[in-house]
Amino acid sequence: MKSRGSLGAILAALSRLALACALALGAIGAHAYAGAGELRAKYGQLQQQLRHNGFHRALYVDSSEAGDTLKGDVYAVLDYPFAVVTNALKQPRDWCDVLLLPFNTKYCRATSGGRATTLDVRIGRKYDQPVRDAYRLDFTLQPVAAGRDYFESRLAAATGPIGTRDYRISVAAIPLDAGHTFMHFSYSYAYGMAGRMAMQAYLATAGASKVGFSTTGHDANGRPAYIGGVRGAIERTAMRYYLAIDAQLASLAVPPDRQLETRLETWFRETERYPRQLHEMDRATYLALKRGEYRRQQAKAE
Repeated sequence: MKSRGSLGAILAALSRLALACALALGAIGAHAYAGAGELRAKYGQLQQQLRHNGFHRALYVDSSEAGDTLKGDVYAVLDYPFAVVTNALKQPRDWCDVLLLPFNTKYCRATSGGRATTLDVRIGRKYDQPVRDAYRLDFTLQPVAAGRDYFESRLAAATGPIGTRDYRISVAAIPLDAGHTFMHFSYSYAYGMAGRMAMQAYLATAGASKVGFSTTGHDANGRPAYIGGVRGAIERTAMRYYLAIDAQLASLAVPPDRQLETRLETWFRETERYPRQLHEMDRATYLALKRGEYRRQQAKAE
């Protein structure tokens, strides 16, 4: 009995990590754009989805499962000029500001050596786990393009905990007009047998009632039926990080001494717009948790 209980704890821990907040960014599974033309074509293809949806914003979420790789995509029209968007994700510290916003990210520190910049990120199995007990994920920051009409940046990690691998995040963007930018955010990772078992355990227990954002039709009452399972999980993760980028952008409009609070308040408020998918804790708990983590982060940097 003790052995089975220990295994269950390990599986639940991995699933929370992989499904809620794995931040690594690798190359396999993340879409590689040829440039501005392809992303602009995608914007044209998604006009109906961006205009008519339940998000109350120009937003489209999709996901896929191919073999042992899961991928979540968020396409969005941002109410910010292209230059503001690209400047918000240019520096390694900008990425740490973004990655620290989700509830169970415990730590992020950027280090540069030679031509490579690495982000040391710690992900907790639970939101209140001490950073010393969190999983460590090392991501390489890979700037791809930063031109006048196209931006792309990636994070990549070859390995993750308990057999997960090939984590990738990519952000690509093009200008639409003087005040708007079209962005594609992509998040993916691959898993082995241990990861598959963990995911199945999570989906059979704590994640049984969780859903994503894509719709599969309507239920008997005519309400949208949302995708569940592993694709629902990857969509939730992708959405959390898209909203973190949006919160980062919002914080740039206020003085530096107010930017942290603006990021935290914005991220929590926007995730609460989708409580069925993203609610994890109350506002006071989240703000206290993140203020403490940012203080620790600042102390480490000094």
